Amino acid sequence: MLMARPVIVAHHTRSGLAALNVVTAALQTDPLTDGVEVRFARDRAALAAGLTAAAGAGAVPVAAWSFYSPDFLESARDLSWVRARAPGLHVAGGVHATAEPLATLRAGFDLVALGEGEATAVALASTLIASGDPRDLPGIAFLRQDRLVSNGPGERRALDDFPAFNARARKWNALEITRGCIYACSFCQTPFMFKARFRHRSVGNVRAQVARMRESGTVRYARFLTPTCLSYGSTNASADLDAVEELLAAVREELPEGKIYFGTFPSECRPEHVTPAALRVLKKYVDNDQLVIGGQSGSDRVLRATHRGHTVEDVRRAARACLEAGFVPTSTSCSDCRAKRPRIARSPSPSPRSSSTWARGSTAMPSCRCRERRSRAPYRSRSTTPSGRRSSASSRGARCTDSGARSKGSRRTWSRSDAVRRLGSRSQILLPSQSPATTAQRPRTFEAAR
Repeated sequence: MLMARPVIVAHHTRSGLAALNVVTAALQTDPLTDGVEVRFARDRAALAAGLTAAAGAGAVPVAAWSFYSPDFLESARDLSWVRARAPGLHVAGGVHATAEPLATLRAGFDLVALGEGEATAVALASTLIASGDPRDLPGIAFLRQDRLVSNGPGERRALDDFPAFNARARKWNALEITRGCIYACSFCQTPFMFKARFRHRSVGNVRAQVARMRESGTVRYARFLTPTCLSYGSTNASADLDAVEELLAAVREELPEGKIYFGTFPSECRPEHVTPAALRVLKKYVDNDQLVIGGQSGSDRVLRATHRGHTVEDVRRAARACLEAGFVPTSTSCSDCRAKRPRIARSPSPSPRSSSTWARGSTAMPSCRCRERRSRAPYRSRSTTPSGRRSSASSRGARCTDSGARSKGSRRTWSRSDAVRRLGSRSQILLPSQSPATTAQRPRTFEAAR
């Protein structure tokens, strides 16, 4: 006998927007889950209201979460607030939950979806419909007696198998045309989540996605999500310009009056791929006058240590080629998780305002792993003292800067290891949802959550 169907309420805020668009759209690809109701909550109050309404209607309320590392603590506070006011099964996925499943579960989430989430979302909804136990599914992690139990990463499927956005809900985002990356830079989450190989969305599928956007009447431009835009169609380190031109030509046919943004956020270019031939192809089709070059560092030593596969001179040469072709070159830096985030890439010590803008406005780009023990080079962080003097400090092994751990008055930027030293072990940080006042209110078992 089938139980009540689940209702998915997505916590659609901060840095997980595009990821939630895609995984909720994946439900539409299976006849069993196509009719599952999906709601989007813009804040914690709307999330609690949506879960309460679903439970009141006899459905199984499921809250879907996705966030980057800088938003983890705020998301944990929202989780604690929602749990005190509404029932529901809380499932976290995305880059932070995959990199730190134990800390995520100890923050109060019931389940973590590891790795790619589309197939896991379909399997989870199907299992709940059939009154099954989702803890048995591949791609799921959970706690058993406060110890992590992992069923491994979710199934990796071809990009063409799933929509690139949730058109039914009119939730649009940049089109993911490539997943995974052969370069496996040591600071990057992409190969960790998606493997160190390229998987490309076909030109025909991209064209169909763009046509769906155009037919909606509300989207008049196309942006693309890829770790390295000029690698489209390639299986190795070379750029396949014929494949890139085929892609852009197809998109231009679907958007004759629209705008095409390619080679800019969130689809940067590797510097060694920026050649006069590549720039001629881009000049023919794209509307952006800037190109984002993934320089990542101005130090050859750092580039070697992070296995970037190019030199500082390659970055200079790419910048010169851009200027000669009529593009304005900009570059990203990996030193404190600002890779692929050109809004704040130019500021060595961004203000809380600019960091807040990035956190709320970014799409689901791969973030750094934030794993101190895997670092191979010291992190150089700059900070501004209250007197206005700029100082530098080395912190061995820190991977990222947490935009939430910044002192309000001095604009000091804390590295991740600074936060760990101040707060203790990451897995034992006392989050709001783990405080004695709320622990008794929160169900600690999957059965209680259901």
